[in-house]
Amino acid sequence: MRRRTLLAASAAGTLSAAGTLLSACAPGRRRASDGRITLRFQSLAWQQESIEANKQLVAEWNATHPDIRVDYVQGSWDSVHDQLLTSFEGGEAPDIIHDATDDLADFAYGGYLADLTDLLPQRLKDEIPPQTWQTATFAGGIHGVPFLQEPRVLIANRGLLERSRVRIPTPERPWSWAEFEDAAKELTRDGTYGVAWPLKEPVSATLNLSLSTGGKVFHRGADGKVTVRFDAADQRVPRVIHDQLGGDRSAARTTLGMGGSDTLPGFFGGKYAMVPLGFSYRQQIVQQAPKGFAWTVLPSPAGPGGDQRQGVSPQTLSIAADSPYQREAARFIDFFLRPPHMVRLARGDWMLPTGLTALRDPALHTRRHGWATGAALAGRLRPAPAQSVRGYPEWKDKVATPALQEYYSGAIGMGELRKRLVEDGNLVLARYQR
Repeated sequence: MRRRTLLAASAAGTLSAAGTLLSACAPGRRRASDGRITLRFQSLAWQQESIEANKQLVAEWNATHPDIRVDYVQGSWDSVHDQLLTSFEGGEAPDIIHDATDDLADFAYGGYLADLTDLLPQRLKDEIPPQTWQTATFAGGIHGVPFLQEPRVLIANRGLLERSRVRIPTPERPWSWAEFEDAAKELTRDGTYGVAWPLKEPVSATLNLSLSTGGKVFHRGADGKVTVRFDAADQRVPRVIHDQLGGDRSAARTTLGMGGSDTLPGFFGGKYAMVPLGFSYRQQIVQQAPKGFAWTVLPSPAGPGGDQRQGVSPQTLSIAADSPYQREAARFIDFFLRPPHMVRLARGDWMLPTGLTALRDPALHTRRHGWATGAALAGRLRPAPAQSVRGYPEWKDKVATPALQEYYSGAIGMGELRKRLVEDGNLVLARYQR
């Protein structure tokens, strides 16, 4: 549910040129003759529970702040990057922008997003852990408030799991990657694959899970420029997936071109014992699972020493740099993200809040639907490796996605994968760092 790429060939000129248009195009807008201000809030909420939570909070704000009205504008994850770029260039961006941290870098460096460092109240700054703020910090400035995030987990068929001889992992005692491989092999029997990797978009899962094995991929030098490396620690998780698909065949090859939702019918039908998915997929499972289907949420495998770190790209709220009402917009964000409100948003999106007070809410620690497992993993979440890398969208779409798909299918080996990610990848990133 993410944006499409901004091509490097036009990005440098477009971003720099558009930056000069902001002040020229930004109208003195949305202040009524009686002094009342109207802010536009573009939300990307898409699940019905989430849309309702967002709209309810906007209505509650408007009922208690007659001088600062917020208009709710519905956006879409499928088109948000290009839509925002167009609106920024035209000086018509929403005042308050819902997005995700892996989409902010080009906008932040291009001058489109306000630096929130001096706009946000200390209460909100203290609520969110420093490592989470790092996900939305670019060039020393805060360009978004990270408020919702989701770990990757294993959704497992509880009946198949309990009938097998495998140890059931917990957040306190997760599987190692080797144990996960053994468990997948043990669960592969009688027409059932141990695991189904949905690999239509393989880059995010590969990079973020590789944090547990010490993977990094992107390395920033003393000059501030980023280069790609693909060392042994980066290769551990891809090797596991590759070997499950083409070695012991404990993973179904038919899911190579599938998204997460596409695997659910086979999961419900007993074709796959486990599916690695984002935490929010639990809502679809609750809605779609056949009556009586028993499932459970397991933590993702851990790296050496029980390392359970994984990368995340939290959802964010930002303020447009050309908004004439930045302080008013910051007040709304502070209201919107009060701890009880953050809990409502998290439950609506089936994700975890970033706020420490909200995360302690008992509703997020129930065993029902795996909430407790997710909440236990919150402290292990770190900024995704590509978080602040300019040119990442093109590297991902043009280099990494096809290379990983070919590697996982068996068309190329690890040597060729490394060559493409590093050599071709560094050519892409260099164009953004001249």
